[in-house]
Amino acid sequence: MQLIDTHTHLYLPEFDIDRADMLSRAKTCGVDRFYLPNIDRESVEPMLEMEKDFAGSCFAMMGLHPCYVREGWENELKWMERLLGERKYAGIGEVGLDYYWDKTHAEAQKQAFALQIEWAKEFQLPVIIHSRDSLEDCIQIVGEKQDGRLKGVFHCFGGSADDAKRISDLGFFIGIGGVLTYKKSGLSETIKLVDKKQVVLETDAPYLSPVPYRGKRNEPAYLKEIVEHLANSWELTIEETAKITTANALKLFGG
Repeated sequence: MQLIDTHTHLYLPEFDIDRADMLSRAKTCGVDRFYLPNIDRESVEPMLEMEKDFAGSCFAMMGLHPCYVREGWENELKWMERLLGERKYAGIGEVGLDYYWDKTHAEAQKQAFALQIEWAKEFQLPVIIHSRDSLEDCIQIVGEKQDGRLKGVFHCFGGSADDAKRISDLGFFIGIGGVLTYKKSGLSETIKLVDKKQVVLETDAPYLSPVPYRGKRNEPAYLKEIVEHLANSWELTIEETAKITTANALKLFGG
């Protein structure tokens, strides 16, 4: 069984004590590819270092997380755009909108998001979208920008079946992670109505650990809990569910 973690921050300090062992545990569970979304300028170096240390398994992406769109964000993006021109990245991300913590920079977030979407078109890369408390605006912006050249994933999807269809109609995937295992999320029911060809798996490690690890550090090995829950919702075997979601991930990233 092959699984792909399409969204995981394994370069963060939370993994400094056991990074190699953590990846070994993941591979024992069938997880053999790890896509690393960037956060800000400070995360670039450790992310690229991890990609180098675990070449062929870890794939770096480039983008500015919406929570880090602050004073001077324009210069941050100019610097990142230069990096994009220097080598190949797996995607543009993690980008998007986040209205949960603070809406002070909401307009700047929209501008940064729109610009990074243009990068995705220019460099022919998938865009990895963060949409916390901002799903409607994210869908609207993607809809305005979609000209047939844009593809990507709405990371950590938590919307309705109708939202999923709108995303699918735009040619985008939805990322399903640990939230699927939370009873109060309602996602186990929603996912039954979602096109199976549009679903990819993710952990968002070290965050959003699935049950029974909720409250602890998340890691890619726990993807097995997510695929088991998804298989139950879809009334398929774990192997069938893994095969579908892995094929979707390879299509998303062109693997």
